[in-house]
Amino acid sequence: MHPRRSAQDVLLCDLCKTAPLQSHCKLCHINLCVICVGKHLSDSSKDHNVVPFIKHIKSTPNYPKCPKHAEKHCELFCEKCNIPVCSTCISSDKHRGHKISDVLEKLGSKTENLQKDLEELETRIYPRYEEMASDVQTEKAELETKYGKMTTAADQQGEILHREITAIVNKRKSDIAEMKNEHLAALNKNTDEITNRITELRQIIQDLKKILDSNDVFLTSSYKSRNSEFRTLPPKVRVTLPSFSPQKINKDQLNEMFGSLSPLSINTEHGDTMKSAEAVSSPPVKPLLDEPRLTATIDTGYRPRSVSCLSEDQVWTCGENETMKLLNLRGKLLTSIKTKSGNRPRDIAVTRDGDLVYTDYDKGTINLVRNKQIQTVITLQGWSPRNVCCTASNHLLVTMDSDDGEPSKVVRYSGSTEKQSIQFDDQGRPLYSSDDYNDIKYLSENRNLDICVADNGARAVVVVNQSGKLRFRYTGHPSNTEQSFDPVDITTDSQSHILTADFDNHRIHILDQDGQFLRYIHCGLRRPFGLCVDIRDNLFVADGDKKVKKIQYL
Repeated sequence: MHPRRSAQDVLLCDLCKTAPLQSHCKLCHINLCVICVGKHLSDSSKDHNVVPFIKHIKSTPNYPKCPKHAEKHCELFCEKCNIPVCSTCISSDKHRGHKISDVLEKLGSKTENLQKDLEELETRIYPRYEEMASDVQTEKAELETKYGKMTTAADQQGEILHREITAIVNKRKSDIAEMKNEHLAALNKNTDEITNRITELRQIIQDLKKILDSNDVFLTSSYKSRNSEFRTLPPKVRVTLPSFSPQKINKDQLNEMFGSLSPLSINTEHGDTMKSAEAVSSPPVKPLLDEPRLTATIDTGYRPRSVSCLSEDQVWTCGENETMKLLNLRGKLLTSIKTKSGNRPRDIAVTRDGDLVYTDYDKGTINLVRNKQIQTVITLQGWSPRNVCCTASNHLLVTMDSDDGEPSKVVRYSGSTEKQSIQFDDQGRPLYSSDDYNDIKYLSENRNLDICVADNGARAVVVVNQSGKLRFRYTGHPSNTEQSFDPVDITTDSQSHILTADFDNHRIHILDQDGQFLRYIHCGLRRPFGLCVDIRDNLFVADGDKKVKKIQYL
């Protein structure tokens, strides 16, 4: 059972059999969900009359049969017992004194409550759970990097200590070698002195023997004794050998010297309790700043065309080649991915699970990058995908061009399944400009579920509601007379503002959810192109000077 539909299994669309119903066609007598209303109305051969389901059940009585009185219908409702009852039940003692109301009114109010519950589950509660799951996945993905940095720091500290210890060891060995040489030199000098005296002694002994053998009176009388001289022996060199006294290694001191590691702290916080939809019918109001502020500049090294936020300090970018880059706010390259085909990606988006999606226009494919592995999830026939965005319900919205000249369209996908196609207005006229290879149609889903397309070929922002019905077109501020409106990328924020990059006019237009112009963002922009907003409503702009600029405007 689907986690977001279990409460509504008895009230499903008659066409798709899966989505909760919200409307009823009086002509065809079928119940419709939001997506199927657009498909149903596209059949112009009939004059359909689609009304909210609540109005339908109020105008078409369908009283349930009484379980206790088979011939009766339950036209009333007992407020105290909280059950439908018939007129016979009311006359019994069981319901005496109880407050009684009309069963259809009660059913209508309960249906309204069910619709409110469904809306809150789909638009507020379930996305928060998905956001939490995405945050955990992001944290898991960052573990390798963060713990890798600590491991690298430990290795570097170890190398420093190794170098210091090696230097100390080499110094001690050098000192020992120097002492050894001094010792040897002293011994050699002593040896030389003794050797010289020995040579002299040998000569004196030899001369005495000659005198005694000759009996020569002259030699004998002239002989002078040197024995007293040699009785004093040469000095003996005594050297005290140095000793090495290694210190006992104190492991605690060594650990402290190496550096400490703070303990891992894992705390499970109590989950926040979300306020009811009534209590938070709108997000906290964030007024526009009088002067937007440039808070960071990321040097990409190339001219980026698309940018999509992975987190508050990490953004995916792509440009004119086949490589998509994940950068942090300092411009450090964290990851790079090349497209499977080698073609440049026409656009990129990040899903609620933190995976990267890109479109390959020439191959006609929409691809998912997960853990650096590329999977083709959608292959189109007769159409080429151009730009893509991910919705709050984790659907993909894709603008695409026809191979045979049909008007461009927006298609909604759940996984690889097409859920909705938006191409014409109520009068059968194309909503978007005709196919042009160089044309661009970036898009974004607003918080009120409107689908906003920056149709560059039409020089307009085209906004339809979630059913695909045209709400308005914005063609630029009336005061702009110097250069025509040149919309490229588009994004939305928590306040349902619509922001679009005006390429030739070097600025961003901020509109409210109804298409009313509010103000410009300049911040030294030069030919801005790609846009995205993070969860804190910081704006990231892919600028023409090979940079991505982070701007605070709320």
